[in-house]
This record gives sequence, C-alpha cells and structure tokens, in this order.
Amino acid sequence: MTQPDREVIGGVDTHSRTHHAAVIDAQLGRHLADREFPATAAGYRELATWMTTHGQVLAVGVEGTGSYGAQLAQHLAATGLHVVEVDRPDRKTRRTKGKSDPIDAYAAATAVASGRATGSPKTRTGAVEAIRVLRIARTSAVKARTQTINQIRTLLVTAPTALRERLAGTTRTTLIRTLATTRPGPDLSDPVNATKTALRHLARRHQDLDREIAELDTAIGPLVDHANPTLLAIYGLGPETAGQLLTTAGENPERLTSEAAFAHLCGVAPKPASSGRTQRHRLNRDGDRQANAALYHVVIVRMRHHQPTRDYIARRTREGLSKPEIIRCLKRYIAREVYHALTTGLPAQTSQTTTLIPAT
Repeated sequence: MTQPDREVIGGVDTHSRTHHAAVIDAQLGRHLADREFPATAAGYRELATWMTTHGQVLAVGVEGTGSYGAQLAQHLAATGLHVVEVDRPDRKTRRTKGKSDPIDAYAAATAVASGRATGSPKTRTGAVEAIRVLRIARTSAVKARTQTINQIRTLLVTAPTALRERLAGTTRTTLIRTLATTRPGPDLSDPVNATKTALRHLARRHQDLDREIAELDTAIGPLVDHANPTLLAIYGLGPETAGQLLTTAGENPERLTSEAAFAHLCGVAPKPASSGRTQRHRLNRDGDRQANAALYHVVIVRMRHHQPTRDYIARRTREGLSKPEIIRCLKRYIAREVYHALTTGLPAQTSQTTTLIPAT
C-alpha cells in the first residue's frame, strides 16, 4: 500500500536488458526495498509505480543516463519525478563494499540523499539529440575515409612502376578520380591487374564516403543553426565544432552551474598543482575529449586568421609563455564565450573584443 506520509529516494542500477531499482528512507537512509525490472516501456512504467508505493518520491538517482539509463531517465522525468544523474561508485568503494545490482542501486539512492550526486541528466528530445546521432554517422564516415586513403597510398608504394609514376605528385582529388576510372585486365591472377582492381574499389569507396559526409553535413548544418544560431556567430566555429559543443552541453545547458563547470566538462580547466612556494597548474586530461578537440580547432583558426588572437599570442609570448601554454589559455577563454552563447543565446560582450581575451 502507498505510504503518503513517508518521503523516499530511489536509486537505479541500469543495464541493457534489466534495471535494478532500490528505495531508501529520505530521513534515515534506511533500506526499504529493491527489485529488478525489464528495460522496456512497460518496465519503466512498472518501476515508477513501484517506487511511489513506498512513499512520496523526492528524487531518483539513475546511473548511466547517457547510455543504458537514457530512456528510463526520460520516462521518469516525464512522469514528474526529479531525476539525478549518478556516477558509478569508484573502485575503492566497490572493493570495500562489494558489487551487485542491489548494492549499486542502493548506492545510487544514497548518493542522492547525501548530496554527493546533484547533476541533472541531459534531455534527449530535441534538435541537439538529432545532431548527436547524425554526428556519430559522420565521424565514422570520416574515419573510414581516412583509412581508405591511407590504404590507397600504401598500395601505391608497391604498385606497378608505370602506374606509380603516372600518379606521382597528383592531388588527392585527381588521384581518387583517376583510380576510380582505372580499367584493370580480366586476369586477376596477375598481381598488376589485382592491384589496379583493389585501387579502383578503394577509390570508389572513397568517393561514396565523400558523398555520405557531404549529405550528413547538409543535414547537420541547419540543425545546428536551429538549435543555437548564436554559436555559429562566434569567430572560428563552424557546424562541425558547434555541433560537438552543443552535444557536450546537451539539450538543457542550464544544468551547467557556471562557465567554470562547462570548462571542466570540456577538459580545459587547469588543475592546481602548487606546493610551498611553487605556484603552478597542470594539464587537465578529464572531461569530454571531443569537446576539447573542438575548442582546439577553434583556437587554430583564430591563431591563423584572427588579429586580436594574434596580438594576444604575441603579448603572452613576450611574457615567457610557451605555445602549448598559450593554446591552453585560449581554449579556456573560448570555453567561456561558448558557455555564454549556450546559456543566454546572446553574443558575449567585452570592452576590447568579442573573443573574451583579456587585455591585461
């Protein structure tokens, strides 16, 4: 029977086919019950109903809201429950307390009750989610294209001399077009004909991947502009880099508490590593590495073409900073500008430039 006077907190350990849920008392932390549910639409409804039978559900901690628990988190939020993103327990905790589905479910609920877990999961119901899934296809196509051109160049090393000399010094476009129209002989037992056949297939695969990437770019561009047109107005950001930063922030960037939190999410917030009289910071290798790479690409564009950035680099070089240190500073400043555009939808305003590069 439902106990409306009791306040409870739920926790869910998510898996591909089943989810294990647990409920604890919000005041005392006492373990009340746990149960396994199928990872289906009917299972989500049953899980939510089961939790409410133990009292008023204040919040539900869900592990893996970006993977196995994504659909469950959306369903719970749609029913009006407050969903909190919970990280999996670290190795030390698992060594001391053991690991099982009930243990992990209760740990998720306890993390919410203690205040250790406070993050809001990404919503996956809008244009940003569409950008994310399309970019997955584009990224794999780009990797396959790179692999294909590398295989072509490797085969050309041992290709027949006449063919290798004819293609020496040609651009990639000319190389692919020439190989795609190659007419090998019918006898594939001849290594020369076999090599030409392999090169023709690889060249045509490269052309197919070019068309696939172009189609995906055509689809992604308008989605990025629809999701946040201000982001594309930032100098150095194109649909590809803007799409990655949108994906990293999610459909609900307001879940990020500050621009420092966004910088940490992108791995561009330096970590203090000072001791005694030595005051320094070390490189942050945490966060979303794809977002970090996107910010790096923006920095490279600005270093080449943006005069305020070039002036900043010259000044910091005179102050004794190395090029990698300057790039890390620039990534941090650009992350601040991107965060402003993501959360307010307005271009950043400064007294000197619109790049948030300090004048001093």
